[in-house]
Amino acid sequence: MAAAVLASIGVGVYALTDDDGGRSTATSQQPGGRDDGRNDGRDAPEEGAPDREGDEPRRVESGAVTDSLSGISLPVPDGWYGEELQVGAALTSKESYDCPGDTSKTCVKGGAYSAPAVVLGTRGDTAEEVAKADISANAEESYGGESYGRITSHDVLASKAVTVAGQKGYLVRWKAVTQKGSDGFVQSLAFPSPDRPDQIVVVRFGVDTDQQQKILDEITEGIEVAEGGRGNGQDV
Repeated sequence: MAAAVLASIGVGVYALTDDDGGRSTATSQQPGGRDDGRNDGRDAPEEGAPDREGDEPRRVESGAVTDSLSGISLPVPDGWYGEELQVGAALTSKESYDCPGDTSKTCVKGGAYSAPAVVLGTRGDTAEEVAKADISANAEESYGGESYGRITSHDVLASKAVTVAGQKGYLVRWKAVTQKGSDGFVQSLAFPSPDRPDQIVVVRFGVDTDQQQKILDEITEGIEVAEGGRGNGQDV
């Protein structure tokens, strides 16, 4: 997955290490088999990446997983599982494979995770600014590095305003072309937290291109306010 490496994750796609070098889960690429606990097969986690402490998070096999910090829930697609993290929540595809760039590590077909923009180190005063600032780091986290080789090019598939959990947000979606193995769809979605309007939430997605873009839309449209929802994701 773009997300790619099965870790103890969560963008499910991503598994992150804590400050002491221990394994923590943060994403989907997360977002099973686990690898050495590093993000997408790289030697070190992204600076400012979310982490967690304590026991492994409980897997949610259906329905939705809650991001208590941001006051939202993420829908769990068929064939995926969710985990609530200390900071955010993660979704991970159950379908995995040997990473094409490093077959000693395990990659997954897709993942997504939520975290405050400030935790990710993504700057911007508006949802649009944050989404546009985040997409490059997301693409590198999901499909760059040892797991897929470098990203050789990308196509912008979408850059638009959306409403997510009743909040006016923005998403940017790329197709990332990799040097080795699967290409991927990556998406950075940003919107104010329903609980804390001054805090912008980022949801990073990474999905192999054989999974189709509709899974990104399904998750985006299914994000709700944790207490019941003020509205699903949709175009503004």
